[in-house]
Amino acid sequence: MRIVPLVLALLSASVLLVATPARAAEGETHREATTVELSAEASKAAVNDLATAVLYVERNGPNAAAVAREVNREIAAALEVARTRSDVKVQSGNTSTWPVYAQDGKGRITGWRMRSEIQLESRNLSAMSELVGELQSTLALGHINMQPAPETRRTAIDEATVDALRAFEQRAELIAGALGRKHRIAHLSVGHSGFQPPMPRMRAAAAMSAEVASAPLEGGESQVSVHVSGRIELVD
Repeated sequence: MRIVPLVLALLSASVLLVATPARAAEGETHREATTVELSAEASKAAVNDLATAVLYVERNGPNAAAVAREVNREIAAALEVARTRSDVKVQSGNTSTWPVYAQDGKGRITGWRMRSEIQLESRNLSAMSELVGELQSTLALGHINMQPAPETRRTAIDEATVDALRAFEQRAELIAGALGRKHRIAHLSVGHSGFQPPMPRMRAAAAMSAEVASAPLEGGESQVSVHVSGRIELVD
């Protein structure tokens, strides 16, 4: 019968031995890491080496079928001309037809108007300029837009990304060094943006003079920016 109290005493001692380190751990204090949020940015110029254009024909008349035949005939002729230029990609664009109402407010349809477009795309600016000038003998120019080709834009974004990351790391080192600390990156976010140069003014005239229509296209450049933001932890 004396053995039982002895066993209980040993078990109690074991619990105390295990619990003591736990209480000791609870008493320890941990200094929270100091964090700093910062950002950096870099830009690269991307050459506008891709030209896109929209040309259209618009006609109206009292008979919808007759208007459609005229518009379709002129669009077909323009597509035939454009397809002879291997450096220019051509495809049909939007086509729409709508009624023309009388001005007496009675809702009478007096005619029909139809508009049909073709879309051009080329990296050969000289070929694009020449074709647009030729097509303007029958079609009107909606607009021409200059922008970087997809691969040109990707290259500029990649280069700007490397520059932005280096700028972020340099700024992080500067901040940590000024505080006499080292650092490690805790979070990082990378994004990019870009803007197009102003789009040339849309021309409503059915045709332009040969001198203006055949003027060379100047691509220029678009700026592509990459933004890097994140958080660093200062360490000893």
